[in-house]
Amino acid sequence: MHPTINIAIRAARSAGGILLRYFDRVDSLKVDRKGMNDFVSDVDRAAEQVIVEALRKTYPDHAIFAEESGRQGGDSEFEWVIDPLDGTTNYLHGFPQFSISIALKHNGVLEHGLVYDPLRDEMFTASRGEGALLNDRRIRVTNRKGFEGALVGTGFPYREQRHLDTYLAMFKRMVQETAGVRRPGSAALDLAYVAAGRIDGFWELGLSQWDIAAGALLVKEAGGVVTDIGGGERYLESGNIIAGGIKIQNLMRKEFQSQLTDHLRY
Repeated sequence: MHPTINIAIRAARSAGGILLRYFDRVDSLKVDRKGMNDFVSDVDRAAEQVIVEALRKTYPDHAIFAEESGRQGGDSEFEWVIDPLDGTTNYLHGFPQFSISIALKHNGVLEHGLVYDPLRDEMFTASRGEGALLNDRRIRVTNRKGFEGALVGTGFPYREQRHLDTYLAMFKRMVQETAGVRRPGSAALDLAYVAAGRIDGFWELGLSQWDIAAGALLVKEAGGVVTDIGGGERYLESGNIIAGGIKIQNLMRKEFQSQLTDHLRY
């Protein structure tokens, strides 16, 4: 395993310890509203601080782009993209589906990534060109060839709902075509599940870069395909993403393109 990933793993485990410590007493946390259906708590900030401090200790010159503290560190060719708690709403309700997401980009290219589920102690990791792992076991996307029998994941757009009608049309088609649609509430973990073959595909609209950076690399390194709705590579910028094995991802993309409206940015 690459030394950089080992540093990120240690940071994620430290942050995971904080999340677990407060999970059974979330009523004691101070919670602020950042926007519509978008919340931040003391535990988000504490977990992020632990991650940032751990990465800064080893890589003081690297830039950081984190959900709660924004961009730090200037114009370094290396940038860490961090979500200290993906699934905050789940966490604050005691719903056991949330994760930590950490990725490293070099000149804009995803090089390393991890998604950590502290409740199950599952560490999903990937480095560009080296494959994807779950707790040191190699993982692969499924090779499902069609919608029949497929299980897909998604997330409802909750921060910004101007694309809700378009999304609901997509959702309806997937309900009609597949064996089931799941909406657990942590996009990073959903993408990790695609990489591990637990679900066949995933799509969502209006995500942030920290939600999907590590998960996208996991899917690619597990043999899958990740694109925006138009089939391009702008998913980190647009926040609109489709991921899965080669054939199921292609089918999902073609199906969704028929549901697009003019105002949906790829």
